[in-house]
Amino acid sequence: MRGRVIAATAVCAVAVVAIVGLAVALSQNVVYFRTVSEAVDEHRDGEGDGRIRMAGEVVPGSVEETRAGVRFQVTDGDATADVVHRGDPPDLFEDGAPVVCEGNWGERDTFASDRILIKHGNEYEPPDVNGSDGASEGGR
Repeated sequence: MRGRVIAATAVCAVAVVAIVGLAVALSQNVVYFRTVSEAVDEHRDGEGDGRIRMAGEVVPGSVEETRAGVRFQVTDGDATADVVHRGDPPDLFEDGAPVVCEGNWGERDTFASDRILIKHGNEYEPPDVNGSDGASEGGR
């Protein structure tokens, strides 16, 4: 009987250690989602040093290409943030596009992004590869 109690206690201890380890590993990989207003407020308050996803809309006329990527502004209608993105932006990136920028606050109150996600509608239309109007050719 005593051996069973010791074995059960050991199994419980291993399970607790595994759960704590999993929780620590997951917490280190969490990227918080914020609106532009929330991200700017957290940054001003000194709480926004970690990696986040900032959602908003590209301010029309603010996009300028750089040697390393693109610089632009993003807004949620209440606040606006300057963003410097390193790398090529997605194909659907343009003025007024709804975007989610992933990164952290860099120097001089600029959000340093290394990933841009584009929100788009539910209706997908594939590109016109053959230059036709989508009708099949040759009875295929």
